[in-house]
Amino acid sequence: MDTATLLTRLAAVIDAHDWDVLPALLHADFTCRLVHTGEVFDREQWVRFNADYPGFERMHVDDLVSDGDRGVLRATVIGRDDDGQELRFAVASFATVRDGLVGDLVEVWADVDQEPPTGTRQV
Repeated sequence: MDTATLLTRLAAVIDAHDWDVLPALLHADFTCRLVHTGEVFDREQWVRFNADYPGFERMHVDDLVSDGDRGVLRATVIGRDDDGQELRFAVASFATVRDGLVGDLVEVWADVDQEPPTGTRQV
């Protein structure tokens, strides 16, 4: 499976909450680093982290770029807080593919719909 197809499949499996299939897309030596928290997960930990994430509902791919064994997927993630209010996040996932599987992933997360700092120019 090429990098673009693999990352598209990864996002579809996460969106479908198909946690039993997710490990099959990840290399045995898989690692994921979350830039915003500094956390690092192995394959089993990352699958469990996603499966147990409170309020997660959907993951929608907004953009995907790949070149050889490297790819970047930008997505919108939708969830709910404890009061049932919708939450939206943006994530950029930088992937390296090894042996046809996701080997390394670095994720950068951000809240969506934040107000810009006072005094900044909006275009």
